[in-house]
Amino acid sequence: MAEVQLLGFWYSPFTQRVAWALKIKQIKYKYIEVDQDKTNPLLLQHNPIYKQVPVLIHNDKAICGSMVILEYISETFDQGTSILPEDTHDRALARFWANYLHNKMETVWNAFFGKGEVQEKSKGEVCEMLKILDKELKGKEFFVANEFGFADIVANMVGFWLGVYQEVSGVELVTKKKFPFFCVWRDEYVKCSQVKEHLPSRDKLIAFYQAFARPQAAASASTQGISILIGP
Repeated sequence: MAEVQLLGFWYSPFTQRVAWALKIKQIKYKYIEVDQDKTNPLLLQHNPIYKQVPVLIHNDKAICGSMVILEYISETFDQGTSILPEDTHDRALARFWANYLHNKMETVWNAFFGKGEVQEKSKGEVCEMLKILDKELKGKEFFVANEFGFADIVANMVGFWLGVYQEVSGVELVTKKKFPFFCVWRDEYVKCSQVKEHLPSRDKLIAFYQAFARPQAAASASTQGISILIGP
């Protein structure tokens, strides 16, 4: 068995952020795409509690949850570029922004694909998040110390997936008029060398989520829970 394996869904920003970190750290790994349900035997074996991807398997030991995995990668592997700053204050800031963004991800999903009151409440919360990011990212290329790292990896949902969700759902929350500095950051984010080579095909993502958004598919997915679509 390969020393490092990653179980995931190709369309999951959670899976992609782990794959991204492994590539930045120059860690060789085997990627295993698991079935899109919670009965996959590999998932049940290595993450029996949450039954979610991503799961990193290192030397036959499983590490679950993308944020935990990113910390594990940073602490375990010395090669490649560091994903956490050396300065302790900058490191704390990186963790702060990474956790802030991570904790908003279900809200982002619900703002575009939720229903009724849940969607309306989530749309308001996403707009508040975007106001904060618009202020924070004014004139900045990266979140911390002008270096690409932990928070920027976790920002893949707002930097890339959010635009896909907006196009597929038709729910327009992000405009250059409302959030000009965020939009400047987003446009530069997807073009910078540390990002563009690690992103999945936007067209392929749009096609996938369009299929999901069809009523029958959405009803089927809702019976499994949205976590199977977005991960932990």
